[in-house]
Amino acid sequence: MWFMYLLTWLALLVQLCVATLSIAAGLYYLAELVEEYSVMTAKIIGYMIYGTIAIHIGMLLFEDFSWIMIGGGLAGCVAHLFLLQDFPYFYLTSPAFISAVVLLFVNHYVAFAHFSSFWYPFAEVLAYFTLCLWLVPFAFFVSLSANEYVLPTTAGVVEQDDSDVVSNYFRKNKKKLGLLSFLKNAQDSVLPQRMRKQF
Repeated sequence: MWFMYLLTWLALLVQLCVATLSIAAGLYYLAELVEEYSVMTAKIIGYMIYGTIAIHIGMLLFEDFSWIMIGGGLAGCVAHLFLLQDFPYFYLTSPAFISAVVLLFVNHYVAFAHFSSFWYPFAEVLAYFTLCLWLVPFAFFVSLSANEYVLPTTAGVVEQDDSDVVSNYFRKNKKKLGLLSFLKNAQDSVLPQRMRKQF
């Protein structure tokens, strides 16, 4: 009996590793797509926001959710629309970004309070959290790397001696902090490198 118990924990560990690698590969692929097609990504995120607004209106008409929950969700959608105006750039001190983050936490609190007061099946609770609270912020999170490899401009770049603007830009900005560069660094450090044969 103890052997099967140990096998259960070993299988759980293997499943956790496979799930983690699958999520990392999916995030890497999504970050590559967002970086390559940033204009299309902005349109898709806009459609997601309008879809979330339609879901909130549908819940207002057909379900028995509180006005605070619906109003907070719609306010979060409006904050996301304002955040989409500067896409793919994110300014951490902008009122749109701060209000989107604050409303995300407030909406989570209101949703947890509502679902702890009234019983709903787990699938319905998960559907609300996935479609109304997590989908658009996750899309913004994945698109953080979209402006990582934008061509440099002369604004904010100080030239040194005889170096050109592009060389100076890449020399100063060697370290990238986005999701895509994090996943590339993780790939380089975890996965073995293939050596090409020299003939």
